[in-house]
Amino acid sequence: MIRYITLLTILLLVPVLSVAQQAELTLEEAIQIALENNYQIQQAENNRGLANTQVRSAQADFLPNLNASFSGNRNVGRQFIQEDLSFEDRTTLGLSGSLNTNITVFNGFSNIANLRRAEADLASEELQLERLRENIMFDTASRYLQVVLNEELLKISQATLEASQSQLEQVRAQVEVGARPTVDLYNQESVVANDELSVIQRENALEVSKAQLIRIMQDERITEVVTSMPSPEELSLMPVDLNLTELIQAALETRSDLRAQEYNIESNIQNHRIARAQFLPSISASAGISGRYSDQFLDPATGERSPFTDQFFDQNITRNIGFNIQIPIFTRWNTQTQVQSAQVQLRNSQLQLENVRFQISEEVRQAYNDYMSIVKELESTDKALIAAERAYETEQQRYEVGSSTLIELNLANATYIQAQSNRIQAIYNFVFQEKLLDYFIGQLESDIQF
Repeated sequence: MIRYITLLTILLLVPVLSVAQQAELTLEEAIQIALENNYQIQQAENNRGLANTQVRSAQADFLPNLNASFSGNRNVGRQFIQEDLSFEDRTTLGLSGSLNTNITVFNGFSNIANLRRAEADLASEELQLERLRENIMFDTASRYLQVVLNEELLKISQATLEASQSQLEQVRAQVEVGARPTVDLYNQESVVANDELSVIQRENALEVSKAQLIRIMQDERITEVVTSMPSPEELSLMPVDLNLTELIQAALETRSDLRAQEYNIESNIQNHRIARAQFLPSISASAGISGRYSDQFLDPATGERSPFTDQFFDQNITRNIGFNIQIPIFTRWNTQTQVQSAQVQLRNSQLQLENVRFQISEEVRQAYNDYMSIVKELESTDKALIAAERAYETEQQRYEVGSSTLIELNLANATYIQAQSNRIQAIYNFVFQEKLLDYFIGQLESDIQF
């Protein structure tokens, strides 16, 4: 029986473990997972919900409030009996209830400014959430591309190791028959050891980049990833004509963090108006109705104790209506302090807006310069790879006929390997740089395509 239970447990756990150990992900899937699980986005969504609640609260400030109260008391001892207009030792029971309402008629337009401030805060939170989503998309894409790049570099290192090991076997055979000096064998063994070290380093770099990608996705079920990307030969490497002035202008028009800062300024403007409104008088209107019951109250017509319903809902009813005007005369300079504080916050937010503008211009300018530089690198690395490949093939032919040394062959091979690495990095840097421009302009979309 225990054996069957163990077997059933294993069968149930196998699918779960297979899902937890490995997941083949496209870039779009990785971004979607990161957007769903990122705690910063969840916090921003909570802040947006709170800002939406504050808008509803500011809207409700225009409505009258309504309060109800009900109280009871039992008094024992000498007391004034209102019904008899005398002092006596008695035990009395009393109940009272009231319903009151109050509405603000005028408060220096503070309620209007408060509503506009809440609406500006809500718009700012939504734009900050939008920019945060772009940040997560950008970070996820950059980490995903780093994994892909490290995979390609690892393939180059592994292919190089296989070639050097094959070359080592040839050199060993030639040394054994006396066709090559023993020093060539030692040199080639050193080359193989260095290539093995390069593979180990590339494997470690790949694992680190995978861990960083898994970290940003924040999914405990994913412990290993398998990327799904077009090969370098399938990627589009056609440069586009760009105008720096147009890029900066587009960024200033579309960047959500810049628009969020503009709403922060609007919020501080309304906050300043709220502070100044405290210099003005405020007017409010009120109305209410109350009922009272006392076990000492006697009906004048019958001389008997009146029942609760007759007293509370008819005989002891009080109604009131009124207004209240408050004129601030001296507030110990508290109002002036609040106004000055609001002015400072407003000026600081305006300065921050200018700083964001300069930052956006700088980011777009740097991204533009990097893009133009990587376009040139694409052309130069292509030429360098072709030349290095030809040089290596030529050096290999010369070595086979004995007109070149092993050291010269290894130098040509090292140059060829470096040219391959430079080419791969230039290709993926070009692809990444295009998306970097979209990110800094504020036009990055969740369905990133390469």
